[in-house]
Amino acid sequence: MKRLATVALTALAPISWGSTYAVASELLPPDRPLFTGVMRALPAGLLLTALARTLPKGEWWWKSAVLGTLNIGAFFPLLFLSAYRLPGGVAAVLGSAGPLFVVGLAALVLGERASLRTVLAAVVGAFGVSMVVLTADAALDPVGVVAGVVSSASMAAGTVMTKRWGRPEGVGPLAMTGWQLTAGGLVIIPVAALVEGAPPALDGQALLGYGYMMLINTGIAYWLWFRGIGQLGATSVTLLGPLSPLAAAVIGWAALGQALTPVQLVGMAIALGATLAGQLAAARTAQSFSSSEQNDRNISMYLTDGRVRR
Repeated sequence: MKRLATVALTALAPISWGSTYAVASELLPPDRPLFTGVMRALPAGLLLTALARTLPKGEWWWKSAVLGTLNIGAFFPLLFLSAYRLPGGVAAVLGSAGPLFVVGLAALVLGERASLRTVLAAVVGAFGVSMVVLTADAALDPVGVVAGVVSSASMAAGTVMTKRWGRPEGVGPLAMTGWQLTAGGLVIIPVAALVEGAPPALDGQALLGYGYMMLINTGIAYWLWFRGIGQLGATSVTLLGPLSPLAAAVIGWAALGQALTPVQLVGMAIALGATLAGQLAAARTAQSFSSSEQNDRNISMYLTDGRVRR
């Protein structure tokens, strides 16, 4: 039951990210994706760090910078470049390949053995997403494709390294999230200044949109995401990724009047089923590891018990 609650809370992160397109298109200044990335990450990071009242110490200065760059600073600009160079459906499909990157990296770096069911869940989930977002006239731009693949690989590496390094003793996920968002926002600033120039003038509508993006879409969402990585594992969390484009499709239908075809509805059912199957497979794997570790502890306690006759 505790694991189910953690999965449900973590799932709110990609669902929240699914609202990014609707908020950006309806409330934010156009053609300012990098400035939007800064406004999402930096204020949220500073706020969470202030609430946690904890700064990095020692090696955690550079570790936070690395994680912030992978999860935010490199991921946001590459994601936006992919979105601008490719149709939204193609960019979303490339993003849905993230779980496959995580499965491979987690096996290499963390020793997390992905079952065949987990790999199939990742593949079927990406296929379901493609049914929801791809159109027949989708075109491929080489630069956009490379940016989309590298952005997925960047966040996959950040997800795995977040699990690999864990947290300093006595430091909670709130502080860790704040450190990463701050570092990532600082990385984007010079890129945004070089590419987009001076910040745009903001009206009340834009301020409302950026407020939502900062607090809900980034601050709370990334806190839930990193918290989930710590409790569930990198592979289990990343299998929730397809919920983001699915949420975007539902929000587009409900709030923006976009139609959903029968093929899209079937794709949504497939992607949701794959997401559920992936969580069940990850739960079985975690239970198997837990049982194995408990057996090892029991054997160790038996062998070291002074009452054992020799």
